[in-house]
Amino acid sequence: MSAIAVKEVKERVIADNDAVAKEVRDDLRSKGVFLVNLMASPGAGKTTTLVRTINALKDRYRIGVMEADVDSTVDAETIEKTGAKVIQLHTGGSCHMDADMTKRGLDEMGYDDLDVVFLENVGNLVCPAEFDVGAAKRVMILSVPEGHDKPLKYPLMFTVSDCLLINKIDAAAVFDFDMEKLSSAVGDLNRDMPIFPVSSLNGDGYAEWIAWLTKEIESWRE
Repeated sequence: MSAIAVKEVKERVIADNDAVAKEVRDDLRSKGVFLVNLMASPGAGKTTTLVRTINALKDRYRIGVMEADVDSTVDAETIEKTGAKVIQLHTGGSCHMDADMTKRGLDEMGYDDLDVVFLENVGNLVCPAEFDVGAAKRVMILSVPEGHDKPLKYPLMFTVSDCLLINKIDAAAVFDFDMEKLSSAVGDLNRDMPIFPVSSLNGDGYAEWIAWLTKEIESWRE
C-alpha cells in the first residue's frame, strides 16, 4: 500500500470560502444591504437585465454594482449610465468570484450608503455555482438561444440558485426552446425555485421579477 498522503485541497478551499462568505453575509445583513449574486453564461443578458432592473428599482433603493470580468470595463461603463454606484473587478483570469474577492470588492466600492448591491459574476455556468460569495440570493439567467437542456448539463447551477430568469423570450419563435421541458428539468433539481420568463429587450415579464425581488429585499431588511 502506498504511503503517499492524499489531501483533499478542494474541500479545504470550499470550507475556507464558506467561512468568509458567512462573514460577508452577516455583515451585510447587520447593515441591511441586500447582495445579489447574478450568474449566467456569456451573452445570456446579465448586463441588459441589470440595466432594466436598476431602472425599475432606483427610485426606491440606493444601488451598487460590482462588475466581475477577466478584463475590460465595458459592462461597468454601461451600468454607470444608470446612475448606480459601480466598480469593475478584474479576476486575473479566474473563472469565478469567491467570497474573499467579493469582500474586497465591497470594501473598495463602499456600501454603507447602499441598500442593494448586484454582483455580476463572471460569465460561466460551472465555477460560480461552486462558490458562495455571501449573497442574500443567487439569481441565474438562462437565455432562450442556449436551449432548454442546460439543467441536464449544469445541474449544480440550477440546484444552488434561488431564482431563474429565462431571458430573450422575444426570440422564442426562432429557437427550439421548450419551456415545459425546461420547467420539468428544473423542478427535478430545485422544486421551489421561481422561474420568470423575461425579455430584457422589451420588458416582458419584468413586473413579476421585480415584484419577487422587491419582496426579498424588504424581507432581508426587516
